[in-house]
Amino acid sequence: MPEKSLNKFWALCVAMGCMLSSTIWAQQETPHPGANSSAPAHASSQIEPGSAPASNPGSVGTEATKQTRITPAEAQELFRSVDDILKFASQDTGLLLYHPVQRELVDRDHLSKYIQDRMEKDEDAQRLQRSELVLKKFGLLLPDFNLKQFLVGLLREQVAAYYDTQKRTVNLLDWVDPEVQRMVLAHELTHALQDQALQNQDFSLESWIKHGPKDTSQRIVDVRRTSDPADVGGVDDDEQVAARQAVIEGQAMIVLLDYQLAPMHQSVLDVPQVVEAMKQGLIAGSPIFNRAPLYVKESLTFPYTYGLDFERSVLQLAGKQKAFAGMLRRPPQSTRQIMQPATYLGNEHIEPMRVPEIRQALGKDYEQVDVGAIGEFDVSVLLKQFAGEDVAKRLWPQWRGGYYYAARRKSLPAGPILLVYFSKWAEAGQATQFAQIYADSLKKKYQKLAPVTLQSQSTPQRGGGAVQLAIADPTTKWESESGPVFVEQHGDTVLVMENVDEGTAARVRQVVLGTRADRSQLRE
Repeated sequence: MPEKSLNKFWALCVAMGCMLSSTIWAQQETPHPGANSSAPAHASSQIEPGSAPASNPGSVGTEATKQTRITPAEAQELFRSVDDILKFASQDTGLLLYHPVQRELVDRDHLSKYIQDRMEKDEDAQRLQRSELVLKKFGLLLPDFNLKQFLVGLLREQVAAYYDTQKRTVNLLDWVDPEVQRMVLAHELTHALQDQALQNQDFSLESWIKHGPKDTSQRIVDVRRTSDPADVGGVDDDEQVAARQAVIEGQAMIVLLDYQLAPMHQSVLDVPQVVEAMKQGLIAGSPIFNRAPLYVKESLTFPYTYGLDFERSVLQLAGKQKAFAGMLRRPPQSTRQIMQPATYLGNEHIEPMRVPEIRQALGKDYEQVDVGAIGEFDVSVLLKQFAGEDVAKRLWPQWRGGYYYAARRKSLPAGPILLVYFSKWAEAGQATQFAQIYADSLKKKYQKLAPVTLQSQSTPQRGGGAVQLAIADPTTKWESESGPVFVEQHGDTVLVMENVDEGTAARVRQVVLGTRADRSQLRE
């Protein structure tokens, strides 16, 4: 089964039964008017962090931070607080409380075994390995970064509390301060309410995150499948998972902040500066988190920062019912809708992009490594890393679709990855900018890079005619230590081919751009 999106963290988290992104909240200060209080760490099968140093983000030690265990009396009081916080969360969201939530106190050994067991599943390990290969190919991870080791270390060292979606139990940790956990419970118990709301529809929170609403009419129909189902599949699946994860975390963050503001009779709608302060506190992170690559940081914070902003916007503009219960019935379908709530509220529809049969163009010498969508979130981080924050904010909202295909020669199982990346933009001028930024990024990805000047910059297409290149720099081909690299603009799209020889590039170009020509003729 091929992968579906450049960002695999969210789907992997669901498969593990824990949201890795939740690890970033532990032991942070959450400001509110008149007081400072410890903010949460959390997770839905969600896990929250404490703080532990790490000399290398990709090589994290396993020794647990020494902390005093809470007393039996503190544990009992913490258990009793669950019911009161549940009632608050139910009132705040409008989600009904159908039955009490089971609770359990666990120690570090229990948690470590849980993390290790889930991460060691063959499917999860293979998925993470493919993710790491592709992220490194895009230059979003350094070649020597060990993603699995980093994530296991972050979870093991930084957890504070979590709701187990499989056992439907809120797990409290016997080494974390009760006051910290009590605040975390406002977040975690929101996940329990979400789970109960979906159980009442004979569904579950975990299934909802993975597959979407039980009412299949609310799901995107995949029209991008090729004649070879093994070649592509639904490439936007993980984009939808990311959007649903942001909804789940965004709702829980609303409740967490409202719980903190309740003594002052205020809410997130009354004090927007609290939302911004929480987001800024999140960026500070833990020592392990701070050393992570930009893409990892952004991936782990996305469900919280953008999810919180998305849910707050819907709550403010459309009301509680739509922001909570209604969102479980009709969730957003992409990271674009999360990052730009107006596109969700305005029912914007971007036609799903069909991935052509690139495997056929590559021939029998290659085997597929990975294939999937590149969403607006992925593009935003790519732009931040290689062009800076200001350029990224100006350009990423103009993204209109994209996919990648990664393969490797069968005769070189440890050889370089072949990458095909297709990116669509609102206008040709924006495609020009993106092509130039991507071309500039090659200097950071390859040790040896020599430009090749091409005499003719036109591409024959299946429907006849040619597509003229309009890139700012006339260079569209380079020689690298791994093979030829092409970055070509074709109207409002950009085609990237890395480690592809000239003959193979011609076949890929014909398949990718020929498919576009055929679709254009059909629309006419």
